Amino acid sequence: MPERNPQAPQMADESMVRTLAAQIEAIWPQEQALLERYRLPDDCRIVDVGCGTGEFSRRIAERCPHSAVLGVDVLPASVQLARERHARCSPRLQFAVGDAFHLDLEHDSFDLGVCRHMIQAVPEPERVLAELARVTRPGGWLHVLAEDYGMLHMMSGRLDPDELWRKGPIDYTARTHTDARIGRKTWSLLRRIGLEELRVDYVLVDTLRVPRKTFASILIAWRDGYAAPLAQGSDWPENLFREHFDEIIASVQNPEHYAIWFVPVVSGRKPR
Repeated sequence: MPERNPQAPQMADESMVRTLAAQIEAIWPQEQALLERYRLPDDCRIVDVGCGTGEFSRRIAERCPHSAVLGVDVLPASVQLARERHARCSPRLQFAVGDAFHLDLEHDSFDLGVCRHMIQAVPEPERVLAELARVTRPGGWLHVLAEDYGMLHMMSGRLDPDELWRKGPIDYTARTHTDARIGRKTWSLLRRIGLEELRVDYVLVDTLRVPRKTFASILIAWRDGYAAPLAQGSDWPENLFREHFDEIIASVQNPEHYAIWFVPVVSGRKPR
């Protein structure tokens, strides 16, 4: 069986805290509008699986002021940080250590099941999605933000940014039995487990809609956390990965350049 959390050291690195903070700042302003589709009841119950430091969990708890939100993550340090950072939202917002493959939660118990920035980092993501569907009530919704590293487009300079994503995340995830292009496959996975009213929306993280500093912060954190692991088993050395990251970071910061990251948000309803 493949290791279920092959990126655990990167998830536990301090750079991941920066990654999650920058990503939510870039994505939440557009993503929150998608939540209207679910028509959640005032007293809804929401579970955020793979919640990390709880940035989304806290925001949706504030957006739904009478809700009960549970954030679940496999890393105790992330759960503890989430509890400390978002204590003001307690007791409506709770965090727990848990395994996304075997949630210690009852069947049909949540109005909304959320999984963000996670399924590209685990093998057999269909099992995680099936488990999320299990704990979501009939008529409830799944909301899955699924990264796809074939959907990042930066201007070419001395180095080709497309090579970075191919030689970096795409090859790296293939070596670790995960999938850096899971975003384009998530609709099919949700259809396979029987969800209805399926939809794919895109958050556009680009240099027009997102502050360049925020966009660059995501890339800086990725570089800091992943340049060394990407080089392991690759024919590229770590310094070459860093050079590629540095060039696209400079491009994102350049007011004369344009860059975009298409972020798929895939949703579906559990049959009644």
